[in-house]
Parts: sequence; structure tokens; C-alpha cells
Amino acid sequence: MTSLAPQSQPGLAAAIDLTGTPAVRSKRPRRWGRMIYLAANSAVLAFLLMPIAIVIVFALNPTPFIQFPPVGVSLRWFEKFFASRDFMHSLVFSLEVAAMTTVAATVLGASAALAIARGNLPGSRLIVATMLSPLMLPAILTGLALFQSYVLLDVGRPTWGLVAGHTLVTIPYVVRTTLAVLHNFDIRLEEAAQNLGASPTRTFFEVTLPLVKPGVMAGGIFAFIVSFDQFPVSLFLVSPGNETLPVTLFNYLKFDLDGTIGAASVVSILLAFIVVIALDRTVGLRSTVKL
Repeated sequence: MTSLAPQSQPGLAAAIDLTGTPAVRSKRPRRWGRMIYLAANSAVLAFLLMPIAIVIVFALNPTPFIQFPPVGVSLRWFEKFFASRDFMHSLVFSLEVAAMTTVAATVLGASAALAIARGNLPGSRLIVATMLSPLMLPAILTGLALFQSYVLLDVGRPTWGLVAGHTLVTIPYVVRTTLAVLHNFDIRLEEAAQNLGASPTRTFFEVTLPLVKPGVMAGGIFAFIVSFDQFPVSLFLVSPGNETLPVTLFNYLKFDLDGTIGAASVVSILLAFIVVIALDRTVGLRSTVKL
């Protein structure tokens, strides 16, 4: 028993050396590859967030012009923004238009996606391409075409016309996200519910709608953000006294350039962020949409 122990120890040590050394060598390329991957992703993320950082610095800078590095921190531009009646009116009006647009685009886009996916419609690919065509056209051309249409119809520039224009450019987001969910939808769940005695209406509200909710909610979020920040279409369709926040900022830039523009931009970014967080807290956006 004692003579076998010394002989087994060198063999065990050799096995550890033979298996350990290649393992260390194989881990080095993986480690370098992971570091390069993380560095590349960090660089892309920093590039995307850099404009937001510049806007925040501009909004907090006490001087009425862009200066870097900033000489201090001040909230004077936020006070000017919230004290301006024009900015507050345009902010509230933009929120109202975005809310109405979100409801209209979500209902119409989700209904169109269900019809395309389940209706066995002839020329479904052409219908999908038509529904997504506003994404391929410059928004300024869409706004100009709608403006000319309203002039020919002699309807002026009403609020419902602005909402219709925003709905036109936001429906593709709802259609696309809902179709993505319906692509992997198991239709046997609906058939099982109907076999158990559920009516088509009950099957839709208790089976179909909860399962497609991730795509519908994601499309609704995109619709709200795109409508709230929409400038080219709004530029042609707003009426004097009822201007959206992007149009008001554009008109403000014609005569003045100070930190108020940065403050308004920061408020817009925070509102979009608050909408996403509110939906996450209320309907469980993180677990359904998987952002």
C-alpha cells in the first residue's frame, strides 16, 4: 500500500499538467475575444448616448451658448421652459396628439395585422408592403401630400387631420411588431378554447389578445414616441395656436438659441422614458416585450 502512493503521485501531477496547460491556453483567446466584444459594444453605446449627454450639458450650462467644459450647473433654462406659456401649451398639445395617435394606430395596426395573418387575403405580401410603405417614404413628403389633400378637400388643418397624419406614419410600427408575434403564434390554443365551448369573441379576448399583447404594446410605445417627436408631418398640418412641441422649438430657433432648447429636449427624453417605465410597472412590459 505504501509503495503504490509515491508512484501514483507523479502520474497524477503529470495528468494535471497535461490537462491544465491546454485549458489555460484555450481560455486566453476566449478572454481576449470577450474583452474586444465588450469594448466594441461599449464604444457603440457611448456613440449613441453622446448626443444625449451633450444636450444635458447644454441644458444645465448657465451660459446662453454651448460651452464645453461647462462653467457650472444651473436650472435657469428649465425655469424658462416651464414658465413659457407657448412651450407649456405645445407640450400639452403634443401629449394629447400622441395619446390619440397611439390609440388609433394600435387599434388599426393590430386589427390589420390579425387580418393579414389570419384572413388568407389574396395578395397579402402586397398589403404588408403597402402598410409598411410610410417607413420607406420621407416623412416630409408625406406631410406635404397630406397638406395638399386637405387643401383640395377644403377642410383646413384640424386636430383630427394632424392625428390622422401621425397615425399614418405610426401604423407600420404596430403592424410589424404584431405580425412578428403572430408569426410564432400557436393556433391550436384558439382551437382548444373553441372546442371547450368558448365563443369566438371570448376566445379573442381571453386567448388571442393576451398572447399578442407583447407585439401590440411594443408597437404602441413606438407609436407614442414617434408621434410625440414627429416634426416633418406636423410642420405642414399644425394650425396657428395649436403647434406641437417640435414645431414650437423649430420656430424658437429662428430667433434665439439658448439652453431652453436643451431643456425642452431633456423634458422630451424624460417623458419617453417615463412612458416606458409606467408601462413596465402597470402591464409588465419587461416580461412581455423583453426589452
